[in-house]
Amino acid sequence: MMNTKYSKIALLLATATSLTLAGCGGDDGKDGKPGNPGTEPADAIQVLNLDVTNVTYDNGTPTVTVFATNQDDLPVIGLQDLGIVAAQLTPMGATGAGNSAQWTRTARASGTSSYTDNKNGQYTFTLELSEYNPELTQRLNVYAGGVGSTLMDGVTTVPRREIVKDYSGDGYEAIYTKNIVSHQTCTSCHAEDKPLTSRHSNYFTQETCATCHSSSMSMEKQWNHLIHNIHNTSKTFVDRYGKEYTGVAAEALIQNNCQTCHVESEELSEWNNWSRIPTMETCTSCHTNIDFKAGQGHSQQLDNSNCIACHNASWTEELHTGDFVQKKAFIDMYGMSATLVANKADDADLSATLTVSILNANGQALDANTLITKIQRLETITNVGPNFPIMGYNPNPESGLAKIVKDLVSKGALVDGVTVNGDGQLQFVFPSLPFGAGDTDTAFTFIGLEMCNDGVAAIDCAEGVATTSMKAELTHGTYSGDAPSYRHVDSVNFSTCQNCHGETFELHKGHHAGFVMTEQLSHTNNADGQPIIGVDACVACHTPDGTYASGGNKGAFETKLHVVHGEQDIIKDCTQCHNDFNLDAFKVKGALATDNPNYSGSLYTTPITATCASCHGFDEIKNHAQSQGAVVNGSYQEANDAAQLETCFFCHAPSIENHGQIKM
Repeated sequence: MMNTKYSKIALLLATATSLTLAGCGGDDGKDGKPGNPGTEPADAIQVLNLDVTNVTYDNGTPTVTVFATNQDDLPVIGLQDLGIVAAQLTPMGATGAGNSAQWTRTARASGTSSYTDNKNGQYTFTLELSEYNPELTQRLNVYAGGVGSTLMDGVTTVPRREIVKDYSGDGYEAIYTKNIVSHQTCTSCHAEDKPLTSRHSNYFTQETCATCHSSSMSMEKQWNHLIHNIHNTSKTFVDRYGKEYTGVAAEALIQNNCQTCHVESEELSEWNNWSRIPTMETCTSCHTNIDFKAGQGHSQQLDNSNCIACHNASWTEELHTGDFVQKKAFIDMYGMSATLVANKADDADLSATLTVSILNANGQALDANTLITKIQRLETITNVGPNFPIMGYNPNPESGLAKIVKDLVSKGALVDGVTVNGDGQLQFVFPSLPFGAGDTDTAFTFIGLEMCNDGVAAIDCAEGVATTSMKAELTHGTYSGDAPSYRHVDSVNFSTCQNCHGETFELHKGHHAGFVMTEQLSHTNNADGQPIIGVDACVACHTPDGTYASGGNKGAFETKLHVVHGEQDIIKDCTQCHNDFNLDAFKVKGALATDNPNYSGSLYTTPITATCASCHGFDEIKNHAQSQGAVVNGSYQEANDAAQLETCFFCHAPSIENHGQIKM
């Protein structure tokens, strides 16, 4: 029986070789480079490098040499928690027609009792394999370090590092592997220096997860099933520690869009495997209402041999991505442009006229009269002072004013007070805006558009008709007639938001019309002349005074994003969102609402401290911050008066790479 299996696999490998052998190097007969560098060992480790330098087999038992160095290529001696997992890859179809390629874990060893420290940076493992087939691709997954890890001296800290090495059974470059999703795709949402899961231990890369969660486990625990399960809400499960996994947060980000993770890549030979090789094991991780073997929810299928007969690659891709492609195409069919002009009929006139044009895909203005019945909501939010808005979400303590929310269209009809001018543009006149000097000479309006559609084209709104949020617009206008002031957009570019949320992310849809952030919002170009899609429009609602709970939910823009993303225990690295820090922006800011105990009234904090504390915690930094001139959860007047008295940046010089950097 075993010989039959081997010969079948050999045939499959021969096919793979014919496709990929051109990419493999030859044997020049020369000896490799000598190892064992005679240098002093590393006394500090900022970066841990691991490499598999030698594997020898004795009657099927491998002896593996791992070489560890630091950032200066100095050998690392005294690792305490070095570990290794061995696996081999059974090719597609080898275990049955239609079955996907499968990793099988064959050995696992970790801890000082599992290896020999050769005191020269080299560590030797002898692994007892549960099975070994030299005709299969072999994998070694090596890991060490992490939170709390030190060398044997108990002092020198060891950062986390995980690697995988795939090779053919005779020791050369692997002829085939299963590289479907890259680690870089995972870290577009997950923090690079944090574990991918809090369930167990310190595993940081999906390659490590896939190596362990292999065919040696039950189907629900195998990676091709588990990875989909934890990223959607189709099926909730509880692990052995009692932690419940609902997939709610992940689905909110990924929105069940396969191509969020399955990204085309020249470096991944199997990136399109997801559409090319459908199996019951993978499909049931999302389609939980199907029992293939019982014939429930699908025609009866006892195995995977017939899947591809119906579910060919192009149709599978179309079924799983068609809605997203259509949605993006519909969003791109319409746009908006707007102006906000102070009327100034006399010296006492503080009114302003908002004019909104609806555009087609080519940027040409359309007659709004022809589209009103197809618009579920066209929402405008107006504030004054882009850098430090003076109108709160709720009334500001000083001005007594709140932002102005005005729908121009609602449920297919014009709203009272709104007109359509002779050019087919929507118009509304704000009776009065609190224009002033400096930054408050500028008012700004954030505009959201939600349209009724059948997935392909706009249709008249009615009960049960689907709606889609469209490209949002932002316009500025000044009382003086001078150029407007703009809030900086060089700290966070919305493209970093799209890395997780996707390009059709409908921000705040439901409570609002929803905002799709695109180049339409841009008012500034980068150094290459490309438009910056900023997030500055969000302060129309996310004011210094907070949002609906005032200071209670830390709704000010400077704090809200940190709080929300920190709660997910995913984003812990500034560089995931920030492309820079604009520290000068604090020079034009005042107090931020940071608490509202029992809804008794907002408490305020000076701006630098409020921003830092939204990640680091208010209790944790309060004493230090107050010693440097900050006010923490004080009165509005007290915190506002002290807003420019904080001395944080006398010592601190934060950058996105090292936000704890101190001036020396």
